[in-house]
Amino acid sequence: FYRLPTEAEWEYACRAGSQTAWSFGDAAVEIDRFAWHAGNSGRRYQQVAQLEANAWGLFDLHGNVAEWTLDAYAGYAAPGEGDIPVDPIAWPSTEFPRSVRGGSWQDEPPALRCAARRGSAFSWKRMDPQIPQSVWYHTNARFLGFRVVRPLVEPSSEEQLKYWKPDLDSVRRIVDRQRRGERD
Repeated sequence: FYRLPTEAEWEYACRAGSQTAWSFGDAAVEIDRFAWHAGNSGRRYQQVAQLEANAWGLFDLHGNVAEWTLDAYAGYAAPGEGDIPVDPIAWPSTEFPRSVRGGSWQDEPPALRCAARRGSAFSWKRMDPQIPQSVWYHTNARFLGFRVVRPLVEPSSEEQLKYWKPDLDSVRRIVDRQRRGERD
């Protein structure tokens, strides 16, 4: 079972044990060693693992391509007891917006901080050349990618469905609209 990381998992991996703005510290002057961004990317994404990894050996969490996470783009989770949120996942109920992390090759360094986040937008799909439009195509988001995680303990079938159900419902609605001849 593979899935997208939650925002909390993504940020934990990005920080690699640090508590600084970027995994390598608070000074953006070091960013060219770790990240492809607007100032060094040549205005395009680059092959993975060409720059330095973070302290845990993970590449390209800062820049190159922004990364999908499982969460809906919303406010941060409500605090529970201590520092642990009640539910660390903002379960999505709609296709947009979803949380995207890491910044990309077209962003300036502040957008590549470990805590930086933004929401996805329907406009990322507007130039889909397929008729009917694809439910997956994001032609206007060439700065976007993803990585997957695999839990140590495989979730039950019911838990697995919970991870994918919002997307399945969204895809079902899109397909139904397309069958009726409607365009987004």
